[in-house]
Amino acid sequence: MTAPAALEAPALEAAPGLRHGFFTREGGVSGGLCASLNCGFGSDDAACDVAENRRRAARALGAAADRLVTVYQVHGTDVVTVDTPWQPGNSPRADGMVTRRPGLVLGILTADCAPVLLADAEAGVVGACHAGWRGALDGIVDATIAAMVALGAQPARIRAAIGPCIAQLSYQVGPEFRAAFTAADPAHDGFFAADAGDRSRFDLEGFVSARLAAAGIGESSAFGLDTCADEARLFSYRRATLAGEPDYGRLLSAITLTGCA
Repeated sequence: MTAPAALEAPALEAAPGLRHGFFTREGGVSGGLCASLNCGFGSDDAACDVAENRRRAARALGAAADRLVTVYQVHGTDVVTVDTPWQPGNSPRADGMVTRRPGLVLGILTADCAPVLLADAEAGVVGACHAGWRGALDGIVDATIAAMVALGAQPARIRAAIGPCIAQLSYQVGPEFRAAFTAADPAHDGFFAADAGDRSRFDLEGFVSARLAAAGIGESSAFGLDTCADEARLFSYRRATLAGEPDYGRLLSAITLTGCA
């Protein structure tokens, strides 16, 4: 049995008392368009295969499957504080989670959007959020950090990592998209590169990195990997759409406190 493949971020791997992983699509049991480590029940994949994939990912982080929690992501800015796990069918509608409970695994599902994992190891607080363009613009990163602070974290101690997401080269957008960002702040225009006609290319990873820096966190890192271009390792909604495929898998990014600093 192939173990799930997970990337570890330099900003987090040295922090004591926690484990994390940005899982790729490798090491699961799903087939077809969702092969193989698809962790999203929102796909058309067999529920039993998704459950097994999630079990494997949780085990890779030293936890049981029922300790892994994911939210019903809606591209908003709501953040939930997690004290006890819930069943997947009872997931709250939110795009961020925070906890100070050891053993709970906070999981974010993505297929081009940016997953962000955060930790203040000294305070024993971790967070995770789903930053698509809308959530990133509206403040999901800031809301997640604020929820961590409410549990005792300090921004200057927080380390964060942005997982694989769609890269600027693959992220062509229209003028109305760019206008939404520049209306919020003219400086946001720096995250766009001109493309053919009235099209632009948006730097999602760079924008999320800037939001983390503006929030005053201590350290952050990003992988610079393009979900849309790396079909062998990563799922991508945009790639599937461009190819006319009816379904796509979801990548899992997860973080947990071990309770052993």
